[in-house]
Amino acid sequence: MFKKILVANRGEIALRVIRAARELGIETVAVFSEADRDSLHVRLADEAVCIGPPAAADSYLNIARIMSAAEITASDAIHPGYGFLSENPHFPEVCESCHIRFIGPSSEMIRLMGDKAAARRTMVEAGVPVTPGSEGVLQSADEAADVAKRLGYPVIIKAAAGGGGKGMRIATDEASLRSGIRTAQAEAEANFGNGAVYVERYVEKPRHIEFQIIGDRHGNLLHLGERECSIQRRHQKLLEESPSVALDDALRTKMGSAAVAGARAIAYEGCGTIEFLLGPDREFYFMEMNTRIQVEHPVTEEVTGYDLIKAQIAVAAGEALPWRQDEVRLRGHALECRVNAEKPDRNFQPSPGRVSYFHSPGGPGVRVDSHLYSGYVVPPTYDSMVAKVITWGRDRMEAIVRMRRALEETVVEGIDTTIPLHLRLLNDQAFLKGDFHTGYLDTFLSSEAAAE
Repeated sequence: MFKKILVANRGEIALRVIRAARELGIETVAVFSEADRDSLHVRLADEAVCIGPPAAADSYLNIARIMSAAEITASDAIHPGYGFLSENPHFPEVCESCHIRFIGPSSEMIRLMGDKAAARRTMVEAGVPVTPGSEGVLQSADEAADVAKRLGYPVIIKAAAGGGGKGMRIATDEASLRSGIRTAQAEAEANFGNGAVYVERYVEKPRHIEFQIIGDRHGNLLHLGERECSIQRRHQKLLEESPSVALDDALRTKMGSAAVAGARAIAYEGCGTIEFLLGPDREFYFMEMNTRIQVEHPVTEEVTGYDLIKAQIAVAAGEALPWRQDEVRLRGHALECRVNAEKPDRNFQPSPGRVSYFHSPGGPGVRVDSHLYSGYVVPPTYDSMVAKVITWGRDRMEAIVRMRRALEETVVEGIDTTIPLHLRLLNDQAFLKGDFHTGYLDTFLSSEAAAE
């Protein structure tokens, strides 16, 4: 097992890793930008090293500075968290060259799954259902038009190296396809340095279902059930839950087996997710694989009882998974609400600033993962998420009732947050019935605006 882990991240995920490492008896090193000097992860780690100014490019994305911090603190492993360098295939290569263990999959696995077109081909070869689309990246708008004609409109244009909704456009006819190709290519080039795009049939009103998978270097690989991630804005998730009300045991088994087959096709090691679109006809299609721990991993921890960060660390240290697939049981229901420093009624405008007072909720079935404290200054430089409120219940309704109570107890003064929006969602009849899809939030917000 490792003696010292450097956490190459910030905020609540840095705290989550530090806590897991402490329970394992492992020392931790926090790295921080000048903007995060007073952040909680800096205070709670055994050691802390400043790695640069606020801009992520000069700090949390600066591999040379992170590796220097790892070397001067004699860290023998690095946990990347999510975001930042977690899916940069060059980072594990640098770690390996410095004889420091990267807590995650190999650079080859990250590179293969990071190329969405290559990931599609891999899943096809593994027998995993994929959305009908182009065989690979498109060479021209004419080629895209030919593919779209074969598939039938609407289609969706996707960046091969994309994520987070960047480089994505929906086309309903050839004219919108041709203009969408140009826009998607430019956006992909600007965000990922790679303008390659491909086209898929657009699945209308789908649900976004992801399966948590984990594998070790001994050939063990299993899934830990699914998470429902359909409540999202601009392809960014806001609320997740497990299990999904859309899946019965038969469909869960089928999708879970497909997820494991897809991960096994690349001999995957570590935590990751296989993400699917589930159509109204209950047909499902591979969407992408995330080769890292996810923001929403706590809901899986709550319904399985397994600590995913501890498992991730153990697998990276060479230990075998202690679980078998037939031992995995989903118990009860869990929800996670992402609390963002935003003004949801003003088109989700960021709301950085000083938190004059923070009170965290508690009580049965409530968990809060957050780096907030009274007096903390939320910087404008990074992602707006400041807390995750997670609730568990014996069934979905109990988890929802507990979430309402928890959010009503939460006090964040000095900045605006998305808590009022979450409370409205948790009282919406369509949500309560489980009758929603990835476009649900847009419809919900539009209906609220029309009612005003």
